[in-house]
Amino acid sequence: MRTVGSFEAKTHLSELLASVERGEEIVITRRGTAVARLLPMAEVSERAAALKSLEAIRIRLRGQVTTGDILDARDTGRR
Repeated sequence: MRTVGSFEAKTHLSELLASVERGEEIVITRRGTAVARLLPMAEVSERAAALKSLEAIRIRLRGQVTTGDILDARDTGRR
């Protein structure tokens, strides 16, 4: 993952976009603090699909799994 400052990002946007198209991830900083991340669209789409699947599971299990169930599953085998 490459990090570039906001001035460099503005000045070399076309180059950065070409790098992202090749699969590179780029973080843009302002005064040393990360403020944005450029990702290939395929990666964003995969993440969105995974989050949608997790949301569907959460809705399906709503009310069926308690906090106690989760803690019991976590602690199984730790005794």
